[in-house]
Amino acid sequence: MVNNELRGGHNMSTTERVRDSLREIVDPCSAATGSNLDIVEMGLVESIEIREDKALIQMRLTTPSCHMIPYFMEEVEDCLEDFSEIKTVELETDNGFEWSPDMMTEQAKQRRQAVIDEHKRRYLREQADE
Repeated sequence: MVNNELRGGHNMSTTERVRDSLREIVDPCSAATGSNLDIVEMGLVESIEIREDKALIQMRLTTPSCHMIPYFMEEVEDCLEDFSEIKTVELETDNGFEWSPDMMTEQAKQRRQAVIDEHKRRYLREQADE
C-alpha cells in the first residue's frame, strides 16, 4: 500500500493520495499485451472528487465493449479501503468512446510502444524461421 500520509516530504491531499493509490490498479487490457500499465498512467482516471466521506471516481473506458467495470469497481474499493476518511466509493464510467492513446502519460506511451516493438520483432523472427 502506498504511504497515505507523506510522499516527497509533504502532506498530500486526500485526492492526491487517492490518485496515488489508484496507480496500483493495472489495466487488464494492457496486462494482456504485456505492458502492465496502471489506470492513472493510461489516462483512464478522468476525475476524483472527495465529498465529505465519499470518493467519486470518474473513469474512461478504452472501448465501448469493455467488460471490466466490475473488476475496476472491486479494485478501486480495495485500493481505498484503508482511507479512514472515505466510507463509500462511487465509480462512474463513460461509454468508452472518449479515451484515446493520447491521454496516456509519455512514459506509458514509451513502455507500450516497446512492448509492441518487441512483439513485432518476435513475429518477424518467427516468420523468417519458417
